[in-house]
Amino acid sequence: MDKTPKQKVKEVFGKNADKYVTSDSHAKGDDLSLLVEWLQPENTWTVLDIATGGGHVTKTLAPHAGTVFSTDLTEEMLENTAKHLRDSFDNIHYVVADAEALPFLKETFDAAICRIAPHHFPNPERFIAEMSRVLKKGGRFVLIDNVAPADSELAQFMNTTEKLRDDSHSRCLSKEEWKMLLEENGMVERKSADRRKTFDYPSWVERTTESKEQIERVSRHLLNSNEKTADYFSIEVQDGKVQTFTIDEWMALYEKAD
Repeated sequence: MDKTPKQKVKEVFGKNADKYVTSDSHAKGDDLSLLVEWLQPENTWTVLDIATGGGHVTKTLAPHAGTVFSTDLTEEMLENTAKHLRDSFDNIHYVVADAEALPFLKETFDAAICRIAPHHFPNPERFIAEMSRVLKKGGRFVLIDNVAPADSELAQFMNTTEKLRDDSHSRCLSKEEWKMLLEENGMVERKSADRRKTFDYPSWVERTTESKEQIERVSRHLLNSNEKTADYFSIEVQDGKVQTFTIDEWMALYEKAD
């Protein structure tokens, strides 16, 4: 029997939980410091971290908020994150939760954040609807994720690359698709930034692949890209091997309309 998208997510992240705690692109992104600057959290706030992964958003916001609910679909991932953070903070609650069916009452949270995770969600429209439901009126939401270029050829190449490397990948939406979903759910844009993110290819591809053959498939896909694609994603090759490549990321601050 084929696995569902969410079963694939649990399997991939359960096996690679510790890699997401130590991953440079997850742990050291400058978006984490921007997160505090943009949100301006208060020490009375109840904050929701959706799909926390390695816990980097939770760790960043816990010193500034009253309470943080750190959630993830994958229990092994959440247990690993809790192990790393429990000795440092006493205001974090860890909850196994599906981003598309959040186990909280409406208008519970002052702020919600989802960082580098939505491309794994099979139904992003449900995720945005759920986030908006549990957010208080006037509450703030920050979305940070890899986004597909508006060009359909480049978007297909990016999503194919991600899927070849990680079977739990669903789809990177475009910035325009995210804006439409957010607006449809009563969210108003306050600030956003287009960002570029460069991956060290060898460590990136090894994080979720399961065999040398799988790594080779991803590498061939990148190496066989046409000039337009190689230029857009800044694919750097040395001695016939991919060294780095660069993708689009979008960071946006929204507020729930009163």
